[in-house]
Amino acid sequence: MTVNTSISAKDVGEECRKSGFDLPPAVIANLASYLNALTKWNRVMNLVGPGRWQDILHTLIVDSFHLDGFIRRIPGLPAKPVCRDLGAGAGLPGIPLRMLWQLGRYALVEAREKRAGFMRAFLATCPLPGVEVLHGRAEECLAGLEPADLILSRAFMPWEKLLPFIRDFLTPEGCCVLLANEPVGQTLPPGWHVLDVYEYRVQAKSNPKRFLQALGRARNG
Repeated sequence: MTVNTSISAKDVGEECRKSGFDLPPAVIANLASYLNALTKWNRVMNLVGPGRWQDILHTLIVDSFHLDGFIRRIPGLPAKPVCRDLGAGAGLPGIPLRMLWQLGRYALVEAREKRAGFMRAFLATCPLPGVEVLHGRAEECLAGLEPADLILSRAFMPWEKLLPFIRDFLTPEGCCVLLANEPVGQTLPPGWHVLDVYEYRVQAKSNPKRFLQALGRARNG
């Protein structure tokens, strides 16, 4: 894959600072490579909604910056967690997240062939520690694998359906992190409880308010 280098690391760093994140130079360089690849592929296969790279950064990639800090404070997460990112799409939030948070192993699970192909092509040019792409339906990809310590979901399916779906794919002490525009509320199905909730805002005209929510399995559930 030949990456368009029209988006400079300097410009990416400036835009990140506008969102309140002063990131290390190596991370900025990787983000610039990712944005160049993503915008190039996006012109022919519509990987993400926003067309301008600045909009992609401020409305999509910035979620990964917030997620980095959120995951680090989840209580009880192992030092080297096994993580699954369901419905990874074009690698959001997982690829930018792994540029910052690189503990354990991280699987990007995606059913759509073109999106999985994009992630594999990018990771071939910009390897990230412990990251792999699993192409196929989530239930097929996860069947037979060791249970995960952490499962991430952004719009993979409604949380009411997601929690029973992932239960057998998590360790008893594992948790799920949801990226959503609304909190799940106080009523969860039996066997689940809220570990942490974080609210933040992004530079978007619609739905600027976002939530990160860590849900754990109750020990008596």
